[in-house]
Amino acid sequence: MIIRNSDNGKFVIGALFRRERDNPGPALQVSSDAADALGMLAGAPANLSVTALRREELPVETPPEATTDFDEPTDIAASSLDPIAGAAAAIDAAETTAPATAAPAPAATPVAPTPRPATGGLAKPYIQIGIFSVEANANRTADMMRANGIVPTVLEQKSQGRTFWRVIVGPTATEAERAELLAKVKGQGFADAYFVTN
Repeated sequence: MIIRNSDNGKFVIGALFRRERDNPGPALQVSSDAADALGMLAGAPANLSVTALRREELPVETPPEATTDFDEPTDIAASSLDPIAGAAAAIDAAETTAPATAAPAPAATPVAPTPRPATGGLAKPYIQIGIFSVEANANRTADMMRANGIVPTVLEQKSQGRTFWRVIVGPTATEAERAELLAKVKGQGFADAYFVTN
């Protein structure tokens, strides 16, 4: 599960525990470690957004068998080389060939790196489309965004010893640009997309 604190945007990947039905209190609990990672006070209620993750097992391709039916080895005739004679012949051949005059190469024009768009002071200029436990799913989502004119970035990250892939778009320079991009992303079916710092 991805558990996100709606108040500060912090998230953690973990498990939820359902309280006993007869006991009063919230329907879900997080551990003290998760509460710390989410910026919550242990035992204090908070508004959390919970997204269920599904593990997909990909089939493992078996490597091809090693080739063992090689041709029989053949004998190779050996002869000694005279390195001094070979070097002298190469020098003689170089001296008899007139050196070609080459025009000087034109000076390379320095290419300035493409500047990233300014974020315009937005605290959260990016939009997170999703977090995936399978890289192929993240890449498939990124390809879908590209096909619809949205340029995504796939980030590989680790948390608590587990690798996951985030798909984000941005940065945006203004609130209007960010709102327009969020509407496009949600229009592709990603209703849970939200603003992030990076």
